[in-house]
Amino acid sequence: MTRVKASSCALAAALLVGITAPAVSAHGAPASADRASHARIPFTQAKVTALDDGSYTVEWTAPGIRRVAVKAGGRTVASGGATGKVTVRGLAAADRQWFDLVPERGGSLRLADRLIALEGSVNFRDAGGYRTADGHWVKMGEIYRSDALDKLTAADLAKLKRLSIRTVYDLRMESERSAAPDRVPAGATHVVADVLAGSPTFTAMPTTPEEGVAMMVEGEKFMVSGGTAKTAYRTVFGGITDDSSRAVVFHCTAGKDRTGWANAALLTALGVPRSTVMADYLASNDYRAEANAAALASMPPAQAAVYKPLLDVRPEYLNSGFEEVGKTFGSFGVYEKKALGLDARDLRDLKRDLLVG
Repeated sequence: MTRVKASSCALAAALLVGITAPAVSAHGAPASADRASHARIPFTQAKVTALDDGSYTVEWTAPGIRRVAVKAGGRTVASGGATGKVTVRGLAAADRQWFDLVPERGGSLRLADRLIALEGSVNFRDAGGYRTADGHWVKMGEIYRSDALDKLTAADLAKLKRLSIRTVYDLRMESERSAAPDRVPAGATHVVADVLAGSPTFTAMPTTPEEGVAMMVEGEKFMVSGGTAKTAYRTVFGGITDDSSRAVVFHCTAGKDRTGWANAALLTALGVPRSTVMADYLASNDYRAEANAAALASMPPAQAAVYKPLLDVRPEYLNSGFEEVGKTFGSFGVYEKKALGLDARDLRDLKRDLLVG
């Protein structure tokens, strides 16, 4: 089997599992906060987590800062020092709850929980909220990544419209798009960016867990150097660099492989450390845990053992993609230019638009 065909088979196999599985700072900141975002942001770590009871935890680290105010809806709801973790309760219902972390000096940071809670999707999340190696932060509310959108409800679509989703990039094969057409919010543009340019012949399945892992590794490499993959990701990144098309969401079926590489490439281009990129990639295991468990429980144990590598995201998968970048292009910078179509000006504009601090 050729490398390209093996790669396509790997991804197609994983996607078939996804199709048949049971259903299971920042954009919008006020002008004052936007001006403050140009000051150096002192936070080295910060995160918002939505809890099941409707409350939120907000945690941060800001070395050398004596006081941090946590604001929501324009009012201070908590405070702390250089490090803190607070729980905020009793906030009014909202599509997305934003928190401004305001230090005594330096720029403020606007964050929300990364997951967008939807009835018809389990892996729709913000690409931002991460710190770069040089101390900037990736804006939230601009770029989203997701699994399949065909089961979105009317309420989901209304929420995404209110979140200003303007462009949806569909990374799936034609067979997937036909079987499960996207539902997109009113007014949004739907763009096909078929990473595999799918073929019905790419349906081979592994017969052992080891074959499954090997096929996923080869599939990741294809997403870097495969011809149709380069064309698709160039389309996506061309749209991301056009600020008039944002907010943007790119997605595939499970939101973990084709989507995972797209987001890994974006975060790397913005200067996010590899360890953070990996953590974002592996988070699909958490967001998809329930759906994956249900799929595996429906299979005989031997079959489930073979399928599990196809449902997982694993460090060796993403690492093989970055290794392919080095092998084929020599450096990530060359990959950005030759595969993604991003020149130096594009990268400057991208960082200007998507980074704060």
